[in-house]
Amino acid sequence: MAPKGDLVIIGICVGLALGLLLAALAFFGIRWYKKRAPLWHTNERSVATHPIRTNGLGTSTDFSASLSSSVAVKGPQYSQKSSQPSWWSHHSKDRFVSVSGIPRYPYKDIQKATQNFTTILGQGSFGPVYKAAMPTGGVAAVKVLASNSNQGEKEFQTEVCLLGRLHHRNLVNLIGYCVDKGQHMLIYEFMSNGSLENHIYSEEKVLSWEERLQIVLDISHGIEYLHEGAVPPVIHRDLKSANILLDHSMRAKVADFGLSKEEVFDGRNSGLKGTYGYIDPAYISTNKFTMKSDIFSFGIIIFELITAIHPHQNLMEYVNLACMSPDGADEILDKKLVGACNIEEVRALARMAQKCLHKTPRKRPSIGEVTQVILKIKHRRLAKTDTMSFVDRDSSFSRVVSRIEGQQIELSKLAETRERHEEV
Repeated sequence: MAPKGDLVIIGICVGLALGLLLAALAFFGIRWYKKRAPLWHTNERSVATHPIRTNGLGTSTDFSASLSSSVAVKGPQYSQKSSQPSWWSHHSKDRFVSVSGIPRYPYKDIQKATQNFTTILGQGSFGPVYKAAMPTGGVAAVKVLASNSNQGEKEFQTEVCLLGRLHHRNLVNLIGYCVDKGQHMLIYEFMSNGSLENHIYSEEKVLSWEERLQIVLDISHGIEYLHEGAVPPVIHRDLKSANILLDHSMRAKVADFGLSKEEVFDGRNSGLKGTYGYIDPAYISTNKFTMKSDIFSFGIIIFELITAIHPHQNLMEYVNLACMSPDGADEILDKKLVGACNIEEVRALARMAQKCLHKTPRKRPSIGEVTQVILKIKHRRLAKTDTMSFVDRDSSFSRVVSRIEGQQIELSKLAETRERHEEV
């Protein structure tokens, strides 16, 4: 047995070691807490200041909130400062600018560009939209976040951050933003022909079949970039005819990315979002939004272009009835297109749109497959046009040759007559 003195020494050493270990753990624990505490505090503040949005038919909606009608806003009003800190602190503002890469404009410049917010273009779910003559030259559209908007600051931030890295000819270009004097504004390139929705249901100007086919192709290219070209991929989550804008050449661009999500988002339940009539039924039942949910919404837009029937007017019932027969699309074709389009092209596009609406998401085509079908329809049209042009040219050439041959025969007859006269 060890002497008592040795046991005392061993006990003291063990005690000192344990004491040092506990002191080290306490030191590193305090340092870790000091580093993490500000982040927790920031997250708690940002969650507290994100408003729960209300909705109405035809607007971007959050179905976790109650239904209500949106109120039109005549012009931007200065909002009172919230008692809670906003997510737009000086620190986050600087970080936001560096991430987005989008120019920030002061309120006074936007006020001047919009002639004190008097040149209104329309009213959206975000708020009023104004026409602006930008100080750098050119025309722009300014969307002002209304105080009673169906979209909040979170959607505003999402749109600026996403469009800071997304650039494609079939996406509406965000050229600036304004966060000043209590106002939140988004500044877009000006799309002179407005929304696709207005054109589909307009009685004044009729979209030709050629224009509709090109618009479908433009939308498809825009979605294809989001799904397969962006890194990481982006799911739009609010595709509808009102969010497709047309430029001066009637070329279509996808707009309004306030509800968009990167495919790698954390997947936490944030409530059902989208627009009534365009929402994927599988999303409603599972609360899981995927790229195939965007495909469903695109299928609805295609049928809108074919039929000129709004989703709120029981479009799906007409589509389901039409799909019972191979040529069912003929029965629901927009009356303004009857006799003014190639019915085979309409049927081919309708078949693809029907696949986009398949009740099982995994059986729906990818956006790349949809694009290929639309391109084939368009190429067949162009090939047919070229063939007809060649036939016309060939026919014209034959007529010219016949005319020349006729003239040569006449000249020969005149020469023979002249020779006879000379002999006499």
